[in-house]
Amino acid sequence: MAGRLHLARAGDWEAALALYIAAWRERPFAWGEADCALFAAGAVEVMTGTDPAAAFRGKYSTMSGSIRALKAIGEGTLEAQLDALFAPVASAFAQRGDLVWNSDGSVGVAIGPFALFVGRAGEADGLVQIPRGEWLKAWRIGGEPDG
Repeated sequence: MAGRLHLARAGDWEAALALYIAAWRERPFAWGEADCALFAAGAVEVMTGTDPAAAFRGKYSTMSGSIRALKAIGEGTLEAQLDALFAPVASAFAQRGDLVWNSDGSVGVAIGPFALFVGRAGEADGLVQIPRGEWLKAWRIGGEPDG
């Protein structure tokens, strides 16, 4: 791995992120197309212009395939991949647009007091809100860690 990415958010990152989230709002989960890692990577790309998942796109279509891809071309696990690419920040200090980790082993995007994750809530399939109190860790996107 090349090391941590040094990213800057574009001047219009908030508008770009809002449009991106709207497009994903009711997109159903699908490994390798609409999963938590690709949602989070896409958010990073619209904010910064850099796709941190470029090497993984098109390389898997199942959970076991994602695990194999992370072992073959990544850091072994999704969490380790995120640790290698982004500066950590205490989840209590995560800001809008930062990435956050949930107890179920998924990554989402912080949006104020909650984060958005790809998943299911009842009958709804798409983006699910998880409150800040349930985030285990976070990574700063486009800035220096402060927590």
